[in-house]
Amino acid sequence: MWVACHAESNRPLFLDFRRSVEWKMANGLGMALIPYRGIGDYNSGANRTNGGRPDPESPPRFTWNIRMPLSASAWLTMIRPALCTILMAVGFQSTSLAADAWPEFRGPRGDGVVPSLAPSIPTKWTPEENITWRTELPGEGWSSPVIGGGKIYLSAAMPSDDGSDDRVLCLLILDQATGSLEKTVKLMKQESSTTPKIHNKNSHASPTPLLSENRIYIHFGYQGTACTDRQGNVQWVNRDLSFKPTHGNGGSPVLADGKLIFTCDGGDSPSVAALNTKDGSLAWRTPRPVDSARKFSFATPTVIDVDNQIQIIAPGSDCVLALDPASGKIIWQVAYDGFSVIPKPVYADGRLFVISGFMRSTLMAIQPTGKGDITDTHVDWVAKKAIPKTPSPIATDGLVFVVSDDGIVSCFEQTTGELVWKERLGGGFSSSPTLIGDHLYVTSEEGKTTVMKAGRKFELLAENDLEERSLASLAVADGAIYLRTAKALYRIENR
Repeated sequence: MWVACHAESNRPLFLDFRRSVEWKMANGLGMALIPYRGIGDYNSGANRTNGGRPDPESPPRFTWNIRMPLSASAWLTMIRPALCTILMAVGFQSTSLAADAWPEFRGPRGDGVVPSLAPSIPTKWTPEENITWRTELPGEGWSSPVIGGGKIYLSAAMPSDDGSDDRVLCLLILDQATGSLEKTVKLMKQESSTTPKIHNKNSHASPTPLLSENRIYIHFGYQGTACTDRQGNVQWVNRDLSFKPTHGNGGSPVLADGKLIFTCDGGDSPSVAALNTKDGSLAWRTPRPVDSARKFSFATPTVIDVDNQIQIIAPGSDCVLALDPASGKIIWQVAYDGFSVIPKPVYADGRLFVISGFMRSTLMAIQPTGKGDITDTHVDWVAKKAIPKTPSPIATDGLVFVVSDDGIVSCFEQTTGELVWKERLGGGFSSSPTLIGDHLYVTSEEGKTTVMKAGRKFELLAENDLEERSLASLAVADGAIYLRTAKALYRIENR
């Protein structure tokens, strides 16, 4: 930590503390100090955005306003208690000040892009090579891991203790360093008599949890939503938003404006809903404005900022909506033909890339700047060949990458939709790709991860087969990849 000051040899010091210090934790790797505006008047809630998370650009503030001559020894005597106070505040608030390495589905930005490459990420592994640990997981689930504060969080559906066909929906807490399962938190009971059958690629614990400050939000679709603290102590449970499902649950929640927001697209009355993060109460619920023949979908919303206005982008059957997170009011909508929509939209360079789902999937580039129905005015281009129905896209460096469910990787120009290249990998794909530097990682349902260059030419770098079924998307933290299979969770890193 440094303090702005000016000293002249042994002369008295004239200190102007209207300059300042700021700290912030980056990706859980360590502390970086950069200039800011002041010290004192601690306020951990200052300038919070993105659903209550500390804004990385507006950290907690401490403000001193001192201007007086001091000797060096007097200055140290004066500042020591304040420095202790600051360090204590940092210690007490370390969970919320630290930026979680992988806090939600598809990472810190929700787009599958790893923001930091401090440690080296492996490109090659086998079941025996570059595996730090493999932990067998209880129950079943296809939620992806989220990581923060040295812990890994997953959801799972566990068999009931009474020997019935009922299930218990749980949160699993693992130690990030060792992979040991530290705690299984029982959140809600799922009764078999009222639970419809699910798709053979689905599970009863498919949505990915979400970390924010000292909270974990665990969503189970139509079954309900729970909130715990980082130690797994239940804060609230909401089971009031039940709806008729088709094929089970799927979409994960996002945070914005102090609200947990998710889609409720079942067999009838599809909608988008928001819960207040403080107590789980309903903030708003917005019905979809179209009457689709097949209403069910499973998409995770995307949070974007357009001209300083936060928008919740929520795809569903036959339409994608942009909503105001404060009220749930629809800002704009785009119509298409599609249902059972799963891919999460991504936003890059002023364009939103949305995939329409079954039957014939399309990739659309939308300018999210209009009002009302903007189908005819703000859709820049539509691609129709080899577009995925399940994996989400990746956008980087003026390109959009998609991997279809049957293993065709395509690269498009962001501005025009022109196909740059296309390559068949083979196999089936459900998980979403991950971009680490200029390397694109895609994991097949058979457990093989293909690594390729994310550029204007296809370049295969590695193929890594764990020989275990996998439908979950990768998480990346502290130089390691975390991959969930049907039976276990792996930590993969260079060794």
